[in-house]
Order: sequence, then C-alpha cells, then structure tokens
Amino acid sequence: MGFRPSTMDKVLEITVMFNHIYRGKRVLLTGHTGFKGSWLAMWLQRLGAEVCGIGLLMPEQYSHWQLLQLKMRSEIADIKNLDRILQIFQDFQPDVVFHLAAQPLVRLSYKEPVETFHTNVIGSTNVLEACRKTPSVRAIVAISSDKCYENREWAWGYREDEPLGGYDPYSASKGCAELVISSYRRSFFNNIDYGKKHQTLLASGRAGNVIGGGDWAPDRLVPDIMKAAAANNEVEIHSPKATRPWQHVLEPLSGYLALGQRLLQEEIQFAESWNFGPSDDGIITVKNAATELAKHWDAIRIQLKQPTEILHEANLLRLDCSKARYELCWHGVWTSAETFKYTAQWYKNFYLEQKLNTMADLDAYITTAQEKELPWTQ
Repeated sequence: MGFRPSTMDKVLEITVMFNHIYRGKRVLLTGHTGFKGSWLAMWLQRLGAEVCGIGLLMPEQYSHWQLLQLKMRSEIADIKNLDRILQIFQDFQPDVVFHLAAQPLVRLSYKEPVETFHTNVIGSTNVLEACRKTPSVRAIVAISSDKCYENREWAWGYREDEPLGGYDPYSASKGCAELVISSYRRSFFNNIDYGKKHQTLLASGRAGNVIGGGDWAPDRLVPDIMKAAAANNEVEIHSPKATRPWQHVLEPLSGYLALGQRLLQEEIQFAESWNFGPSDDGIITVKNAATELAKHWDAIRIQLKQPTEILHEANLLRLDCSKARYELCWHGVWTSAETFKYTAQWYKNFYLEQKLNTMADLDAYITTAQEKELPWTQ
C-alpha cells in the first residue's frame, strides 16, 4: 500500500525562521525514528539543516519516520552503546544536538524498569558524554518530560525549580536524567566558564502530553483510539477521569527549536531548564479528550471500563510555562479544539485515503503562527 503526502497548494519557505539559524547547520537528533523525533527531523530539514539521526527501528506496524521517507543520514544505533554513539558524533561533527531518544511509556516502565533506567539515565549520560568529547558541538537541547517533577497532584503548575522525583520507574528515570543534565551543565558546560573553558551551552526541555499524527506506540490513548477506529472496533477507556495537559506535537517542537536558536546565538542565560505545555484549555480529562477526537471521525466509538490491572499513574499534572512565555517569547499556536481536530484528521486521512498530512499540518501550524506574529516565525 502506497501513502502519498498531503501538502498545501504552496509549500511555505521556512528556512528564514528561527533567525535562519539552522540553515546549513549540522544537527544531530537522537530518537529520530520515534513519534516526536520524526516530526522534528522533517521540520529541521525544511529549515535547511543537515540532519543525522540516531535511533532504533520501531516495532509497531507503521513507522512515521519510514513513511516520511526523509533523505537524511540515519544511524540505527542504541544510545546505551557509548562507543557507537561516540563514533557517530566524531564522524558527523554536529553543531547542535537535540536529544529525544528515550523509553517513553509509563506502563512499560513497570514491566521493564531496568531497561527504562538504563535507556533514560545511562543513555542520556552517553549522549552528553559524546557531546563533551566532540568539540564541534555548540548547543545541546536535552528533552525530558513533565513527569520529572515530584508530583503532588496539586492544582497549580510546576515551575522549573520545583523538586524532581517520580513514583513510577519512567517518571523517576526522567527525574534522574534531569539530575544528569544539571550535573553536566555545572561540571563541564558551566555557563560561567562559557567562552573560556568550553564552547557549549546545554538546556533541557520538559513537555506535557503530546499528540498528533504518526504515533502508534502501544498503551497510549490516541493511538489506541485510532487503531480501534480503523478496525471499526470500540476502544476501552480505562482512566476516563484522569486529567492530562494535551498539546499537538508541533507545540513543544517549536519551543525546542526556539531554545536551540538562542543557544546557537550564544545567549548564555537560556542554558537552563524550560517547561513547554498547553494553556488551561488543553488540560482536560481523558474522557473529554476522546470525545473531542470523536467529533472529527465518526468511526471512533468509546467504551468506559475499569482497569483490570491497577498501576499507579498520576491523575493530575500541569506545568507552569510562564518562564518560556515571558523570557523565550514562546506561546502555543493551536487551540485545544484545533489540536484534536488536526490529530483526528491525520489518522482519518491516513487510514481511509492512504494520505500523509504531516507536511500540510506543519504548514498549517506555521501559517497560524505567522498570523499570530510569533517571534520564531521571523
């Protein structure tokens, strides 16, 4: 079965965006074969960057990365293998590194806690060590998660200086990864010593739940809903009252790119940790999220059911993104309604028309951002 890209009538010229900082830059992206990584790889190519990806082959039926058929260097390698990662870094000599590779699933972390800690903590350490040993690297954006915080499930959002922690192995591994990032920043990439003892700035990004086309990971709400709809089946919703911060995958990616821009421009004050989450209208229950998706594809049928396996998972988690909004001038582009609409339509077009909306969605997102005159669009 062949899938064809869906684009707007006129493909946008976007290499000038982010102050054309990525045009001609060598960008190394870990996790490029994953959901978020594949979207970021496409965007970086559109920005004129030379991209090298490090990732694993996806075990799901479909792979967004493979469907995109991007013409870029792709290294199938495990970040737990330090020697292999060092070899790729030394050969490619990147200017900037976006580290997205991870074991990203909470429930899987209960089944495979050692693998989760090994990938998310030791793997992240390996990537930072490869950066340290590669003099060409000028900027590092290491991606963590909103679950890195010690979640007390209170009503207000967590700020970047809140205590790190985590109940389940996944959340704890992300808290540990943030400690590793902080250690490397203070030990090897200290902002005070920038331009004297080193030439690298390191920041971390913490994002909430991201949705959008091209995610087929198991045990996730949107992929489960869309796979069931495609098979004309009902989907069972096990935690309908759990509240999550839903945002389209392009939202945090615009934040990561804006952060990378500031680091490449040698703006030392941005080498810190940053939250990227939705506004309050995007913080809704699992049941309401499923209902919003169903508005855009009538094949979506929902059945509420009590979970048969009781595993602890946070019911409420929100981020305070004031720092990113005021200092980085980063703002969300799409409303909650638009986020669910574009997500549902991506899968509907994929399954019913064998069409990829990825490029068209990026262009639509950028067009809305331009209308809002967001700084990164210039």
